[in-house]
Amino acid sequence: MFRPVPLNLPPFPAKILKKQDQYYIFDTLRKKHLLLTPEEWVRQHWVNHLNKHYQYPMSLMKIEGGLSLNDLQKRSDLVIFNRSGSRVLLAEFKAPSVKITEKVFEQIANYNSIYKIPLLLVSNGIEHYYCRIDFEQEKFTFITELPSFNEEDFG
Repeated sequence: MFRPVPLNLPPFPAKILKKQDQYYIFDTLRKKHLLLTPEEWVRQHWVNHLNKHYQYPMSLMKIEGGLSLNDLQKRSDLVIFNRSGSRVLLAEFKAPSVKITEKVFEQIANYNSIYKIPLLLVSNGIEHYYCRIDFEQEKFTFITELPSFNEEDFG
């Protein structure tokens, strides 16, 4: 059974429900309760933080979108779109106990080889990494802070 741990993210009023010795958290994007796993705890914090702090509209967020990679079906943790429908941010979340390693960055890079999204976010709720991808120069740059939705002119 998962016990929520404090994260390096602002707290938010999570709606947690207990049913038959299992805990569930309400996902505001999918509008349903989901089994509360360590990764889901991180994801729900980030969804709230991206919306409240960075002004990314919830209506432009999609959780666990499917993609095909080397004939395998994969699921991205979170994709955010701009108002024109283009993908602008791809996020990969891990449980707080999972170290952010090169393997995690390879995973999101592989997903992004399909998506071609300019901003990447990798977090285990404790450590957070942000990258800006320059597809023309074929390089990436770690950035210290994500741009807000309005600041980046994603509209």
